[in-house]
Order: sequence, then structure tokens, then C-alpha cells
Amino acid sequence: MISRVLLVDDDAHVREALGQTLALNDLVPTLAASFIEAKDHISAGFLGVILSDIRMPGKDGFHLLEYTQNIDPDLPVILLTGEGDVPMAVRGISAGAFDFIEKPCAPQDLVLAVQKALRTRSLVLENRRLKQQLEKGDAAERMLFGQSKPADELRNRVRIVAATNADVLIAGVTGSGTSKVAEVIHLLSNLAMSTFDKIAASELSVEALEGALAQAKDGSLFIDGIASMPPATQFALLQHMEQGTGARILAGTYKDLSEYVEHGRFNEELFFRLDVMRVRIPSLRERPEDIPVLFRNYVLLACEQAALPVPEITPEVIARLMAQEWPGNARALMNAAMRFAMGFAEVEVADDLGLAEQLSRVERSLLTEALRKYKGNASEVARVLKLPRKTLYDKLTRHGIRAEVYR
Repeated sequence: MISRVLLVDDDAHVREALGQTLALNDLVPTLAASFIEAKDHISAGFLGVILSDIRMPGKDGFHLLEYTQNIDPDLPVILLTGEGDVPMAVRGISAGAFDFIEKPCAPQDLVLAVQKALRTRSLVLENRRLKQQLEKGDAAERMLFGQSKPADELRNRVRIVAATNADVLIAGVTGSGTSKVAEVIHLLSNLAMSTFDKIAASELSVEALEGALAQAKDGSLFIDGIASMPPATQFALLQHMEQGTGARILAGTYKDLSEYVEHGRFNEELFFRLDVMRVRIPSLRERPEDIPVLFRNYVLLACEQAALPVPEITPEVIARLMAQEWPGNARALMNAAMRFAMGFAEVEVADDLGLAEQLSRVERSLLTEALRKYKGNASEVARVLKLPRKTLYDKLTRHGIRAEVYR
């Protein structure tokens, strides 16, 4: 968590005393005696909070609050008030101050108030980072989350496939996101400005297929769960693909189609037509280090859609996430994130993993979280986790984690 505090007070004795209190509690104070001194330290990306006296010569704490609000309205400002100045402090709260503390105050009260503000600031900055990540890059970068090697490989494969005009088979276990991958392929292709439609293959009639193909026209048609498509409809789809005109087919499957072909349940020619370009989506079991990344993004998206404040995602929550098997994959994780965002449920710990595997996943989570926070700086990660550098590198190697991915 960030720990910087910009402390502004014109009384040198008070300033030094409060600064020492903050420093003794592992906080990093920057001392300023006036508005003029303080404003040079304030920016939209300030990694900390502001603790300011209200009554100061020249421009007072209210001026500082107004200045801060104009630069970054989410930057927490805690106002220090003297006895009898509570009405003035309430005015500050109405103007956007995060909190106020009456002087003299107990050191523990001061520290608790500052720590609360710092947690809020950390959350705001993390959410901004996530939003920037969602807005940058191409559709693969914005929509297919993850920092693991399998996630990188998936995005690269999707880009390659999207650049062709070939029909595509998208294979993944239940809940892995075949529909999302299909949408990204469409958005990255030269058909992006055309229609993207979805249909379910189960009990799909020939007439319904023909209607869907006509609606998709020269765009892309995603057929979900193609293994369950009736034989007559399979044949009709094959005929469409043999013509080489009309909608591009993106077919999703949760089953091994080669086994279906072997047992006569899926048209062999159709299978080979689809299997020219294949995209395989890795399960969460194959990339558990992406669980915190996915969860954060899902929570952020859910809160944006519902216009809710983003709740704090503590290390304990991440540890619980990592200790689960997630047989429902990304869909199950998304559902958990939505419930968490709405405040309906805490993340529960499943008992389907042994203790050794749970501990291994928690360790992996702590490592990846630290690497993400310190942008892949192994020296900082070793310092924060209190590990010798060799031990850290041994652990990264054992878990298959690459520090450079986070830089």
C-alpha cells in the first residue's frame, strides 16, 4: 500500500511532532509550512494523501483543499482543526475533504485516519490503472485479460487468426470465454465494421441457420457449442462454407470434436473445414496467476455498469480466490466478481484443493501481486516480501512466473 503523506502546518513544533508520529508508524511524511510549499508536491497522480491544518497565514487549508480538488478531486485531504473549529471542519467536509481531525489528537487516531485515506487512495489509483489498461491497445489487449504466458500466447494467436479470412474453431472448456474470443477475432479482422451475430448450435434447425447466415451477411457468425448441432444443420453449414461466400464462421466448442467425428456424431468434412484455423483457450487451471487480474477487471466492470463504488480487494480476498479450483473458469470467476461488487457475498474458500496446493496458489498470488505492484522490480519485491534474492528467483522459477511480464 502507498504510504506517503504530505503534512502541511505552519507551526514548526506541531509539524515536526506529527511528522515523527507518522514516520514511527511506517508512513513517509513530506513536511510543508504553507500553501506555497505544499502545492509543488501535489499532482493528479500523487501517491499519497494530504494532511493539512486549516488555519495558516496567507492561503489556508481551504485554499489548499480547493487547489487539490481542481487538480485531482479523488486525492484525499484530511483537515486538522483546533478546538472550537469543528463547524469549520464540517464546512471542509462539504467542500470535499476526506476527513477532519481535531487537535490535539491521540497518535493512534491520527494514524488510523491517515491509513484509511491511504487505502482509499490506493484503490483509486489501482482503478485508474485498470481503466487505462482497458482503454489501451487493440481489442485483444482490452478484452482478453491476463499477464501470464498462456494469456500472451492466446492474444497473439487471436491476432494471427483474425488477420485471415478463414473460418475458425475456438476450443475451450466450459466457461472459458469462447464467445469473447470470437468477438475479439471479429473486431481485429477486416470485417470489424460488419455484423457480428451469435447463435447456439443446440437444436438449431436448418431454417434457423439460414436465417442467421442471412442476417450476418458479410460479417461474422459465432456458433456456440457446435458439437451439439443436429446432423442436417451440420450439412447445411458445410454447404455454406463450401460456397466460400457470406458470413465468416467462428465456431465454439467445449467438446473434443475429433472424438465426435470418430463416433459418427459430427460431420467429418465440416470438422476439417473448421479446423483449418484453431484457437485454444487456456483454462484457469493452466494460468492461476491471472486469477487476481481477471477478478479485478471483472469487479471494475461490474461497478462501472451498476454505478457503484469499487470495493477494496484485500490480499485476503485474493488468497481466497487463489485457493479455489474454479471448474467454471472465467465465467464462474466473473459471477463471483459481480457478487463481490454488489456486496452480496464474500469470496468463499472451496475445499476441493489439498492444503499443499492451496498454499502453493497463495504463494503464487503474493508473488504476482508484488511483481504487479512494483512493476517487475525483483529487488523491491524481495525487499517487501523479506526474501533473499536467490530465494525469490527460485520461487519464481518453481511457479513459472516471469518478472519481465510485469515491467
